[in-house]
Amino acid sequence: MNKYILLILVAFSSLYAEQTGLEAFKDKNYDKAFKLYKEEAVKGDSVSQNALSYLYFNGIGTSKNLEEGLVWLKKSAHNMDAVAQYDLAMMYLSGHNVAQNLKLALTWLDSSSDLGNANAQYNLALMYYEGKAVDMNVTKSALLLEKAAIGGNVKAQQNVGVVYMQLLDFNKATQWLKVNAHSGDTNAYYLLAEAYCSQEKFAEAKIWAKKSMDSGNVAASELWKKYKLEKY
Repeated sequence: MNKYILLILVAFSSLYAEQTGLEAFKDKNYDKAFKLYKEEAVKGDSVSQNALSYLYFNGIGTSKNLEEGLVWLKKSAHNMDAVAQYDLAMMYLSGHNVAQNLKLALTWLDSSSDLGNANAQYNLALMYYEGKAVDMNVTKSALLLEKAAIGGNVKAQQNVGVVYMQLLDFNKATQWLKVNAHSGDTNAYYLLAEAYCSQEKFAEAKIWAKKSMDSGNVAASELWKKYKLEKY
């Protein structure tokens, strides 16, 4: 009996014997967090490599060292960590901690986007929309915005309907504008009315035009008169 109790105690103690870098960081034991993250980073763990870069960039648990921070962030990015790739891309996009390089920003955003990072998809969509370091492509921008919106990026959710309106894809536009409208975006009321008018779905247009007018949008009143929406 004592033997089995001892084995159980040993098994349970092994589960809690080693603190992770994240636990140490949350406990504000930054020196230990740095030590633990570095041990795992050296072994090739991409999450730890990214965390280590953060500690170096901010001088947490160690002396601030931008060069080392960049070394470990690149290791993590090359190790196919989507978050690290996004972080590296945004540094190149803004010129923060590195020389600005839009081409490299595009490369890393594209890779992170392929790995499903919604924030990368959103920022890559902006680059295609603006033609920044790449040929302008509003259609590709809309597709990326939709992926980001599905992935939970709030800004993408707020803008994807508007971009689909520009592309005259009213089915997609209304789908996303309804999401915005139901969350209280009064501008979406008018855009929905306009989209439904373009599709000659005047009964639906009337509903949203009325909501838009009630919110104080003068353009909605003009839309109401132009299409004689009171008839529907």
